[in-house]
Amino acid sequence: MEATGRTALYVYSVLFILTVSTTTEVSSDFIHIPSLVHHGIEGKPLLLSVETRFPLADAEIQGTWSHTRPSGSRTTLVTFTKQATITDMMYRNNLRFEKPNVSLTIKKLGQDDEGDYHLSLNIEFHNKTGLVIKEERTVHVTVDVPVSTPVIEKNPSYAVVEDKANVTLTCSVERGTRVVFQWLRDNILLGPSDRFHFSRGKATLLISPVRKEDKGTYHCVASNPVSPGRHSRSVELNVYYGPYNLEVNSGQGLRTGEVFTINPGELAFFECQADSNPPNSYVWISKSSNSTHVITEGPRLEVLSYRLAQAEEYLCRAFNNVTQKQDEAQFTLVVASLGTGKEKHTQEGSSVFPLAAITVCSLFIIGCMLLVFLRRTCHPKRVLMSIYNRPLSEQKKPHRSGHEDATEDFGIYEFVSIPGKMESAQVSCRSLARLESVQDMHTTIYDVIRHDPETPSHSLLE
Repeated sequence: MEATGRTALYVYSVLFILTVSTTTEVSSDFIHIPSLVHHGIEGKPLLLSVETRFPLADAEIQGTWSHTRPSGSRTTLVTFTKQATITDMMYRNNLRFEKPNVSLTIKKLGQDDEGDYHLSLNIEFHNKTGLVIKEERTVHVTVDVPVSTPVIEKNPSYAVVEDKANVTLTCSVERGTRVVFQWLRDNILLGPSDRFHFSRGKATLLISPVRKEDKGTYHCVASNPVSPGRHSRSVELNVYYGPYNLEVNSGQGLRTGEVFTINPGELAFFECQADSNPPNSYVWISKSSNSTHVITEGPRLEVLSYRLAQAEEYLCRAFNNVTQKQDEAQFTLVVASLGTGKEKHTQEGSSVFPLAAITVCSLFIIGCMLLVFLRRTCHPKRVLMSIYNRPLSEQKKPHRSGHEDATEDFGIYEFVSIPGKMESAQVSCRSLARLESVQDMHTTIYDVIRHDPETPSHSLLE
């Protein structure tokens, strides 16, 4: 009997499920909610928008809007059909049901309006009597107060010494809910580290211990879901540190490692520098034999090399009066002749070189000018071309040799050739200029004289 009862119960359950499935259909295609999360501002209205994707004239609808608070209590706000709407009397002054798309507007948000809003909608189309389509959606709503400008408080408010103090920075706002804070140093976002510790929400930053690199400008940024980041005013964190990276430098002489070499009689200056806050106090100490003595105080040392008989050791000591830390840098000063030998030869050569260059250039220019002058005045080819280019009338004119009577020039002449470029140049210039007609460059003086007198032979006999 017990087995038969269990079988009957199972059969009835299956039949019930089949019956429900034939009368109710769940779908997600008939309504659409653009946003399932809304961040509302306290005191402002908020619309829970719903888009219906079916023709309302062809269907009957029935549904509810309900509100579940963060505490878990649930309240039905609105019950509606296509023809009527019933709003809970406790909320009707703050709610407005939007027909025909079943949206809901909260007129003025308060903190009690936070939570989940649930829409349950049944749809029955006229051409499908008995078939009910059920749609359900849930919208989450938060209500926040906009954030005011944040303010930073630093503790302690004065400068601190590195490795000996901690600093606490606190960021606060007068207004705002669900505020999230961020911290920046010199506009660089800070995160947790071995020395940087944040409280929940990052409202407080603890730096423990403070180091040199923590020195800078700090500010915080406050934001929440309804407010963009609001920046606070900057706060300076001053850290006393050092001395670090102590160095001794000089612009004179030659440096090799920790040894400075200067010329005899040269005045040398040395600078002692270190990274420190506040600035260091400097002391220069001379070390000789087994004794030391203070030369001067301050970052600058002046040494006259002629007062040094031999190499001498010096020491620069930097001391920070606040951190009570000090550092030392030691160096050796040697007096020796620099700038001799090769440098002297180079200097002499450099002084002679400009004079030699000027002399060569001047001689070259003078030679070019002489060459141009000679070519323009005594060039054989140019003389011959001037004779060839004369008019015929000028060529036949009687030549005047400067003698009234040609008989005085009559006689036997002998051509004498003297080798040499200068003589040949003179002969060509004097003889070729008197030619009436020249056949070639080898015309002799005898030929010139023979052609010169144009008087008939009988006049010579008389």
